[in-house]
Amino acid sequence: MIGTMVLVLLGCGTAVSLNCGTDTASVVGTSVAFGLAVVAMAYTIGGTSGCHINPAITLACLFTGRISAKDAGCYMAFQVIGGILGAAILFALTSTDQSLAGGTLTGANSCGSHGTMAGLIAEIVLTTIFVLVVLGTTDSKVGAGNFAGLAIGLSLILIHLVGIHYTGTSVNPARSLGPAIFEGGQAISDLWVFFVGPFIGSALAACIWKVIEPGNED
Repeated sequence: MIGTMVLVLLGCGTAVSLNCGTDTASVVGTSVAFGLAVVAMAYTIGGTSGCHINPAITLACLFTGRISAKDAGCYMAFQVIGGILGAAILFALTSTDQSLAGGTLTGANSCGSHGTMAGLIAEIVLTTIFVLVVLGTTDSKVGAGNFAGLAIGLSLILIHLVGIHYTGTSVNPARSLGPAIFEGGQAISDLWVFFVGPFIGSALAACIWKVIEPGNED
């Protein structure tokens, strides 16, 4: 819950502060913010929870047998709560800031003028890549060990650099739900994309990892 709250507050908060999407610097800055938030949380709560702050990652861990269904359900529930809390804090900070009038107050995701199909494809592909990195770097036998958090954060930066143009980049249903609740409008209308896309991508990543996992003689 704490990890997802921090991700939404700092990542989406940066997107709001930089008016992300209006210029290259804002896109790069927002991408770096999300990546750094993941790195920070990975080394803060990783020893406690494995830093599951994304339902798509939890689902992939369930599919690959790394977590039980009961634990997965608990993780997802508190990820959602954390995402809502983070968005609530951000909304409290931005809703009275007159300089932000007319722009997003929560960094909510939407497909914008690109259309839902382009957004759905982007979320599926980018989530597949991101979750695959997570599964590989955190593997108990061949993973990156203490460097896993850094690798995951850097990959999230890269994914945001690609995806912000299409959807604002989610690859995380909890990250999208919280801001959408407070933003309303198109963020709510497009919200299904940011659940369906990441969950499909998560399942694909789990399947791919099962095939390419080192030591898998099948």
